[in-house]
Amino acid sequence: MAGTISNCIGKSPLWLAGLLSLSLLAGCGSGSGEATTSNVKPDNGDEVDRPGFAYDGPAPLTEDVQNFKLYLWDNLAFAERCGSCHVVGGNSPMFVRTDDINQAYQAAVPLVDLHTPQLSTMVSKVAGGHNCWLDSDTACADIITGYITEWASAAGSISNEVVLTAPEIKEVGGSKNFPADSGDYASTVYPLVSQFCSGCHAEGAPLMQQPYIGSADVQVSYEAARSRMRLDDPARSRLVERLAAESHNCWSNSCASDASAMADAIAAFADLVPVTEIDPALVTSKALQLGDGTVASANGRADNYIIARYEFKTGSGAIAYDTSGVNPAADLTLYGDVDWMSSWGLRFNNGKAQASTQTSRKLFDQITSTGEYSIEAWVIPSNVSQEDARIVSYSGSTQVRNLALDQNLYNYTHYLRSSSTDGNGMPALATLDAEERAQASLQHVVVTFDPVNGRRIYVDGELTGGTDPVAAGNLNEWDSSFALVVGNEVSSDRVWNGAVRFLAVHNRALSAEAIASNFDAGVGETYYLLFSISDLINVTDAYVVFQVQQFDDYSYLFSEPFFTRLSDDPIPTVPLEGIRIGVNGREAIVGQVFAALETDINAAEYTEGMQPLSRQGAVVALEQGSELDTFFITFDQLGEHRFARVEAEPPVPQPPADIADQPTLGLKSFASINASLAAMTGISHTNAAVQATYAKVEQQLPTTSGLDTFVAAQQMGITQLAVAYCNALVNDTSERAVFFPGFNFGAAPAAAFNATGRSQVISPLLNALVAGDTGGALNTQADPATLRAELNGLIDTMSACGGNCSADRTATTVKATCAAALGSAVMLVH
Repeated sequence: MAGTISNCIGKSPLWLAGLLSLSLLAGCGSGSGEATTSNVKPDNGDEVDRPGFAYDGPAPLTEDVQNFKLYLWDNLAFAERCGSCHVVGGNSPMFVRTDDINQAYQAAVPLVDLHTPQLSTMVSKVAGGHNCWLDSDTACADIITGYITEWASAAGSISNEVVLTAPEIKEVGGSKNFPADSGDYASTVYPLVSQFCSGCHAEGAPLMQQPYIGSADVQVSYEAARSRMRLDDPARSRLVERLAAESHNCWSNSCASDASAMADAIAAFADLVPVTEIDPALVTSKALQLGDGTVASANGRADNYIIARYEFKTGSGAIAYDTSGVNPAADLTLYGDVDWMSSWGLRFNNGKAQASTQTSRKLFDQITSTGEYSIEAWVIPSNVSQEDARIVSYSGSTQVRNLALDQNLYNYTHYLRSSSTDGNGMPALATLDAEERAQASLQHVVVTFDPVNGRRIYVDGELTGGTDPVAAGNLNEWDSSFALVVGNEVSSDRVWNGAVRFLAVHNRALSAEAIASNFDAGVGETYYLLFSISDLINVTDAYVVFQVQQFDDYSYLFSEPFFTRLSDDPIPTVPLEGIRIGVNGREAIVGQVFAALETDINAAEYTEGMQPLSRQGAVVALEQGSELDTFFITFDQLGEHRFARVEAEPPVPQPPADIADQPTLGLKSFASINASLAAMTGISHTNAAVQATYAKVEQQLPTTSGLDTFVAAQQMGITQLAVAYCNALVNDTSERAVFFPGFNFGAAPAAAFNATGRSQVISPLLNALVAGDTGGALNTQADPATLRAELNGLIDTMSACGGNCSADRTATTVKATCAAALGSAVMLVH
């Protein structure tokens, strides 16, 4: 839990001023304006050159007024933003007036909260639609939040204290819940979406796009449509608003008529859904929705050097906005199959998000000026079988780039063009094969570069074991004409499948401490939900509090519950057992990890305004969406109140299936074969020659473990890949000296392969392949003596050239022996 939990009101006058009425910022209309022209974000006291205005008033009276001017006024005072209204002769408050910066400061103070910038009145006003200069009110609000945050940081006012506030008391009541069966949906809503949405929103459609509400499978359509329908207010369903407000693929001459038809269909479906009544015997808290919670502060992040930031809050449209506030904004345009995630993020299925070369130029300018950078991303790879898949790239093609972050199977790879590497950023730095860092789960991945430490890769706050294969070098070779792209290459032929929930570019190499802090801060909006239990324990303003966030498109994460009170009432000793999470009038079916909780609420364990109850977390299914789902918690016992829970009888286990005996041995898959050869030889799978061979034979290698599926073509593919690894090993004089210590590669075969020489070749291979010459580490493995005899026979054949041996015969013999050993069934079968 970042920061300190507090139930007291902040003491700073600026904090109090930030809570004044929104009416202070009234006037000047609402809606979106035209996109602004580019301006340079000020980093010193120089005047910003913008057409249309100039400041020529008195100097700032204090350092804080100067900080206000640098970080807020300079960014908002031009006409495209606030300078056409909130100036002298315009609308009050005049916080961007050009005649006196000190009076502008006084007008701005009540509109900002320097302790918690995201709660500033100025931010909430713009987020509500007031004069946003972009097509996304959320993006404008985030940009202004960044300006206020920088002002607060300069003033030393940022606080990590989370101030808990009492929510409105809501009783737990009945609610309509989507039925598991799609029968009623099939007869009401499905006829419309299947007829009019299947041209795009269906599997196999010419312009295939998720969600698949037009799927030929009604159950698939129903699952996709559930979060886009409101059972309590059908007219406000997303399916209706897309037609009414956005004119999205209307099927008649009247979008209003189509929207009405969709609303009527959803209403007909809602009428068939029964109300789920809460069990009156349950011991329940009061009810809450996600928006009733207290926003958790994220000020523990290290964001001082961000030059591009993407939080993906917009949720729709073709643009992902750069909300860093560093101009020009490198907004990303979405191409191909890219979906917005309701939990903030983009899901890349077979598409990309790309900035223009003009706006990407700021990365060149900002990073080459410092000579270092960090790329920070929260990612969810769809699988660990994709290779050479671009997560983030700043490049011109598949062959030239300034930098890139890739996924290769279980590895993350960091490419950088420098004075020590080629134009494609090779040789690359990769995480170690044995660590298998890339996983198909939410991960925090950061790649950094600086001239002292070179390239580094951090995963989930930890520095990975890979060492940069080249000296650090410098960035003098960078090209300013490249473009920033996410989820693919600019040429669209390096597809990465997965989700990006946050992306930031820093023009400094973040320290290990800063990266750990950013990992701890997490991703997405987190709330503290205060479930009132005052009426159950007779303590005023008493709550059980959960940290809650929307985890993905399908679930919420409830974690680390604690007890707190916002009053001065004494805390009695109260027994507490069995907390369960309820959603929409019923206990959730899964995710009840707190059901086994058994403790006492008591004054002795109540410190710093809270008593922790558990360090665990639970994932609970999303049902109607984050704006609609209503939560409550139940107790098996709380004080004198007890629920006599009768656990359901477990189902009688079915008799085991009578299947044929299965073999205990199997084949390694293509990925495991590649990883095994890399591990045994010490040659990275990113080696250019190895990569080229693997690309040719990958589809020829085994894909299943069944021994009866093995064919001769697969053995040929394995042999070719083993030869590529052994060839790379022997051709690298440094690597072969480590692997075959003492062996004389310069000697003729007759001298090189004497008894000592043969041992110097065969023993390292046996050590890599089995447990050495004597075995013993495994109960069952190939007999080392038999293997040694086979390899000796191969060496006899290869070196039987008398006095006509070619100069490279010794090296060729070692390569053949290596490939025969490491590409054998001993490696393949497990």
